[in-house]
Amino acid sequence: MKIIVLDGYGMNPGDLSWDMLGKLGDLTVYDRTAPKDVIERSADADILLTNKVIIDREVMRQLPSLKYVGVLATGYNVVDTIAAREKGITVTNIPSYSTSSVAQMVFSLLLAITNNVEHYSADNRAGRWSRNADFCYWDSPLTELAGKTFGIVGFGNIGSSVANIALAFGMRVMTLSSKSAEALPAGVEKAESLDQLLSESDVLSLHCPLTDSTKHIINVSTLAKMKPTAILINTGRGPLVDEQALADALSSGALGGAGVDVLSCEPPTFDNPLLYARNCYTTPHLGWATVEARQRLMDIAVANVANFIEGSPVNVVN
Repeated sequence: MKIIVLDGYGMNPGDLSWDMLGKLGDLTVYDRTAPKDVIERSADADILLTNKVIIDREVMRQLPSLKYVGVLATGYNVVDTIAAREKGITVTNIPSYSTSSVAQMVFSLLLAITNNVEHYSADNRAGRWSRNADFCYWDSPLTELAGKTFGIVGFGNIGSSVANIALAFGMRVMTLSSKSAEALPAGVEKAESLDQLLSESDVLSLHCPLTDSTKHIINVSTLAKMKPTAILINTGRGPLVDEQALADALSSGALGGAGVDVLSCEPPTFDNPLLYARNCYTTPHLGWATVEARQRLMDIAVANVANFIEGSPVNVVN
């Protein structure tokens, strides 16, 4: 079996090993592959692994040897799964490998906003505390999470993990979910509507899939229903948020703060409004990227390929 990894650097910049995958076939790993190079590099591949390189119908048409596409992520929108099924090509993904890491990122962003640790640490490196007349100082609002309402849009694995952490902070947790109230964990309330969740949440965290109905679920209208002190967290998908609307709400003081680990275009253009909005913390889509999560991703990717070769594919999405 000839195995090609088209864009391996994103998940493995050098701190993990491809050795176990290499034992399954003739392996070539490319750090990155431009669209114009996909066909040439994949010409004789039986197995392709991709993270963000698009494998569409036209690509598959030109790769007669291709039998399997493994997506090195949970989302698999980079592959035309319908075309793959028509051509008898198996497509797999990597489910649930980063749940704990993304949930941790939610609170990293939230605590950055509520406690402003980065600001005070930078000031103190510059000598501010040493020059201070009193034993302590603060020049920004500091917010206690206990007793606040944490709203969650979408209650899958990550939403559930986030809820557990919020409960541990002593927060009231509500979710907009297709699950019944009885199916939710103890301590988690089911919101009757998005409007209720928006109006009651002190923190709103997005964990729903990106669909036609959820694109720009956060927009001018929904932002207007939130508390002016509320904090929005998005570690899901960038297009869940109308970025200009969010930037305007932050800059006008209509929203208290935001933490976003995902943007609609990645890497973002230099004029993306959230990069400059008031009290907006942006991180470069790294919630999934702890070494532990990436090792799980690697292990599952290898297992997916091994199971396919053995004739018992798992985590098939088509």
